Amino acid sequence: MAEGSKDQGGTGTADPEEDSPNMIVYRKIEDIVTRIQDEKAGGVAIRTVKSFLSKIPSVVSGADIVQWLMKNLSIEDPAEAIHLGSLIAAHGYVFPISDHVLTLKDDGTLYRFQSPYFWPSNCWEPENTDYAIYLCKRTMQNKARLELADYEAENLARLQRAFARKWEFIFMQAEAQVKIDRKKDKAERKILDSQERAFWDVHRPVPGCVNTTEMDIRKCRREKNPHRVKKSVYGVPDDGQSQPSPVHIGSQPTRKTTKDDVQKEITFLNIQLERHCMKVSKVADSLMTYTEQFMEYDPFVSAVEPSNPWISDDTTFWDLEASREPTQQRVKKWGFSLEEALKDPAGRDQFLKFLESEFSSENLRFWLAVQDFKRRPLHEVPSRAQEIWQEFLAEGAPSSINLDSHSYERTSQNLKDPGRYSYEDAQEHIFKLMKSDSYARFLRSNIYQDLLLARKKASAVVFKVSSAMGPSSGG
Repeated sequence: MAEGSKDQGGTGTADPEEDSPNMIVYRKIEDIVTRIQDEKAGGVAIRTVKSFLSKIPSVVSGADIVQWLMKNLSIEDPAEAIHLGSLIAAHGYVFPISDHVLTLKDDGTLYRFQSPYFWPSNCWEPENTDYAIYLCKRTMQNKARLELADYEAENLARLQRAFARKWEFIFMQAEAQVKIDRKKDKAERKILDSQERAFWDVHRPVPGCVNTTEMDIRKCRREKNPHRVKKSVYGVPDDGQSQPSPVHIGSQPTRKTTKDDVQKEITFLNIQLERHCMKVSKVADSLMTYTEQFMEYDPFVSAVEPSNPWISDDTTFWDLEASREPTQQRVKKWGFSLEEALKDPAGRDQFLKFLESEFSSENLRFWLAVQDFKRRPLHEVPSRAQEIWQEFLAEGAPSSINLDSHSYERTSQNLKDPGRYSYEDAQEHIFKLMKSDSYARFLRSNIYQDLLLARKKASAVVFKVSSAMGPSSGG
């Protein structure tokens, strides 16, 4: 009777959001996950595994989860159990501790259960500001296991440019979070770090992985709940004041608008007015210009010589593109941007030759050294980081480069615990320096102009010869 009364009482105060299709799925998954973790009721044993020189707390193997699903859910086919487990993992309820790919494997791969705080049923809709704080925290913690993946480092750089005006606020929030985390027990901190990482693997997944938050049915129902407020993962409201971490609560009844509400709305609208906006017409013009500029370089749109390898199976075109003797098209493409010039090995060589004539080749050599450094095996990173420092940045370095004080200080701090992206600030500064100064002179230089003219003449000669041979061969 007590249970029946409890159920009836719960139904009377149910959140309308609970009836959504997504929430029904979440509750079913959470029921399974809760049963798996209940060791007393026959769940999977959560244990600490000894690894080399360390211990891995609170983990289970993928094989244990698959066996539990088959035994307790009456599943006969292991493939079906793996599929169900992968769906649970895709929503972030269980995650691998070794990588960012949220799938379940029927082997000894170690998994950890997500904290209920981060469950999708809490209706998370994290903003890019929250993601920026998280990535910023990761860069401050200086742990090999927390090192940013390539796609995360790219996201961080993009967010830093997008939030340039409020980056100081984001950085301060990240620092505050790191200070709080350092007060926690080491094992607890390791678990929380992995759970936080798994949360973002769901909401900002690895490129190529399924994003379970993209087709969110709740977003189609948002108009039915206009008073709902987006929540911040780190409890950071718009005014920058700290508040307790959010919890899942029902929609609040409509109330009269107060003076404070109006003031907050005015503040919000003023902030929106300061945002940089671009007209749709200008965006369309930019896309059209870009498309027209690169149209002749797309083999599917424009005819290429000698033939399109995707159609004819003749790889001569690719061989010409990879050769150190560039065609007139390739040389012309170097003038689009510095990025295009550096993508082409021949363009890189010619730009380096020009910089050597100006006695500033150390800038490009440093940039190339850092590019190579990012792809080095992890065990080579510390030694290679010191080699680059001694060659380009140390006092009395043989190939000293000109860095601003901010980039120099950040780089020297990063090298106390070197990682693949320790030289990111310095590399970006040098690239901007080359782009704004050396690259413009390179395009006006005799080296580039003579090469462009020579390739143009060579292309014209080839065209004349082929035209002359055409009628004679036909006759």
